Amino acid sequence: MTRYPLKGSERKLLPGARVLGSADPNERLEVSLILRTADQPALRERIARLARGERLAPLSREEFARAHGSKEPDLAAVREFARAHGLAVVQEHAARHTVVLAGTVTQMNAAFGTQLLRCEHATGTYRGRQGAVQLPEGLQEIVVAVLGLDNRPQARPHFRIKSGPRKRKSRAATPPATSFTPVQLASLYNFPASEGQGQCIGLIELGGGYRPQDLQAYFGALGLSAPSVTAVSVDHAVNRPTGDSAGPDGEVVLDIEVSGAIAPAANLAVYFAPNTDAGFLDAVTTAIHDTINQPSVLSISWGSAESAWTQQAMTAMDQAFQAALAMGITVCVAAGDSGSTDGVADGSNHVDFPASSPHALACGGTSLNATQTAISSEVVWNDGNPAAGATGGGVSSIFALPPWQDGLSTTSAQGARTPLTNRGVPDVAADADPNTGYQVLVDGVNAVFGGTSAVAPLWAGLLARINAITARRAGYVQPLLYPHNGGFRDITRGNNGGYQASAGWDACTGLGSPKGQQLAAIQGL
Repeated sequence: MTRYPLKGSERKLLPGARVLGSADPNERLEVSLILRTADQPALRERIARLARGERLAPLSREEFARAHGSKEPDLAAVREFARAHGLAVVQEHAARHTVVLAGTVTQMNAAFGTQLLRCEHATGTYRGRQGAVQLPEGLQEIVVAVLGLDNRPQARPHFRIKSGPRKRKSRAATPPATSFTPVQLASLYNFPASEGQGQCIGLIELGGGYRPQDLQAYFGALGLSAPSVTAVSVDHAVNRPTGDSAGPDGEVVLDIEVSGAIAPAANLAVYFAPNTDAGFLDAVTTAIHDTINQPSVLSISWGSAESAWTQQAMTAMDQAFQAALAMGITVCVAAGDSGSTDGVADGSNHVDFPASSPHALACGGTSLNATQTAISSEVVWNDGNPAAGATGGGVSSIFALPPWQDGLSTTSAQGARTPLTNRGVPDVAADADPNTGYQVLVDGVNAVFGGTSAVAPLWAGLLARINAITARRAGYVQPLLYPHNGGFRDITRGNNGGYQASAGWDACTGLGSPKGQQLAAIQGL
């Protein structure tokens, strides 16, 4: 059988990883095949019109499935491929363009032309591969991505916890004054009067869990009823608190408590998945196409540098975000907490994915000081070095310049202006400095958290409020936000390492932090 490499599927071992040998030939694994979108030209045209600022009636989930879900001949071709290699079809979802196949390492190696390896890395052992996935000719035009053969951790949570006193090196930084509840931040940012009635916020989580007793105590202390929270299992992952507030539990609970306090009448659906490229994408597509909970806004606080992803995984994720926008679902994504390098030690600037997708609302971070009733100062969040914490931001190496960023420029830390030629990150911002951070209760521990992980659920809560007021789904908001700088508090002081804040959009805090009522008044939002 003639095989062909799947474009963009090339993998390398993690830097510093050591091969221990071949993967256990009898190990059973599940692999997600992502298929092409039906009538893709029509979907591209819809997204292009939205990107130009046209307001189109969003498709329902059922309408999207009928128009753009995988068609029977494509699904049948994958079934036949599975049968020929002794693989089981354990899940098939046409709207998600996903078929999940199960089999042993030996069977997967034979089916996809790989040699799966057992690898050791500082972060732990993982099942890895090198090179490209191979596909037979009949699947070349059908399959967009094959995910899950390699099960290395794909993403990290973007939160930071307030620590003890330390020197601050950022010239723009001002001494920290306090910490805030999400309710106080909603007031300081002048959010519109709404509790998000009739909305559902989807939260993507790649580990950890929450304890209902913590949520009851936290929201009770705020004088709020605990929101309705539903845990959704994806790829066998479940709500499983670790008891470590500094671990993934911190991410899960931060997302729930921030979004739930901002939009207490909204339902929260928490999608738990394994921290792999397959698990991450499966969680996102499950949320987008969830006909039961029907989230109108997603919040994603996990990610990693673009260089850590395969092209096929980024293509598949971006394809999922385009489906979300076609259905009027806004995807809010944290821009990262390691400054302009995104934690990559190669001397270059990098941006975080999936925030760098032009179809996601990338959320950067500020350092906020305020009185009880008003903001007294707000600058770029930068605690002095990427290890301590600083907002992510910069220019994508993968995604083209979207029309709503045409004509913008970055300002380097040395003051040089450079026109944007690719997607710029972030779009928007809000308080992310753990030293002026969010009061949370995690695993019975009261703590103050920051990071852009807090900004994504804050913006998701704001959009849920606006959706409730307007009785429609905001969807693709960037084409509407960029012409309306009056809806933002422009952040003009500070840097994230490689980039300097400036008037208007910049690669540290985007358009700025929200002026909620002004944003709610934007026509079409």
